[in-house]
Amino acid sequence: MSHPAREGKTGLMGRSFSSSVRIATSGVVVDGDLVLPADASGVVLFAHGSGSSRHSPRNRMVATRMQAAGYATLLMDLLTPEEERADDRTGKLRFDIPLLAARLAGAIRWLNNQSETRPLPMALFGASTGAAAALQAAADVPGVVQLVISRGGRPDLAGDALERVDVPTLLIVGSRDIEVLALNRAAAARLAGPAEIAIVPGATHLFEEPGALDRVVELALEGLRLNLAG
Repeated sequence: MSHPAREGKTGLMGRSFSSSVRIATSGVVVDGDLVLPADASGVVLFAHGSGSSRHSPRNRMVATRMQAAGYATLLMDLLTPEEERADDRTGKLRFDIPLLAARLAGAIRWLNNQSETRPLPMALFGASTGAAAALQAAADVPGVVQLVISRGGRPDLAGDALERVDVPTLLIVGSRDIEVLALNRAAAARLAGPAEIAIVPGATHLFEEPGALDRVVELALEGLRLNLAG
């Protein structure tokens, strides 16, 4: 497995670095962006939603705020460039939760094998279909992930894996995202571990309303502080 190639900032204890990385996972190699703040208190692995990539502007905004709060972040592509082109035509791979979860599970193991991130407690942050993949990955790599955060997620798509998720889960949903809110409530009842549904007033599925994404960040950071104490 490749190690982070430092670019710009460098170091770990007392210093920080950002890096483009290539991650061998589930038979393919995908690209990622790793940022490790000085004296990081945890690492958050992002799983983007359907039809998106590691360049998702919403996830990048959330990641930047987490970095400022002292958390390392890894935003990664879940598909190769060739797969993304095929998915643009068919839309099938973005809903292949077992495939996406396997890629995330490989990234979890990758982070756990890097000297820079191995000591850090880990959380997953999934959006839309990425939330289902994050939940299944947490179940498939037991004992590593300490928190799963879902933003406007579809946890119901994790299926029977929900009963194997024994870590705390924070489900953040907009109050106007009625159908997804109902799906989250049903999924929360199936989770083996503690589950909290946090509703953002006035927000729709993409949290595009003024202040909505800021509230998502506040809720996510509160969850990280409570569950990634080290």
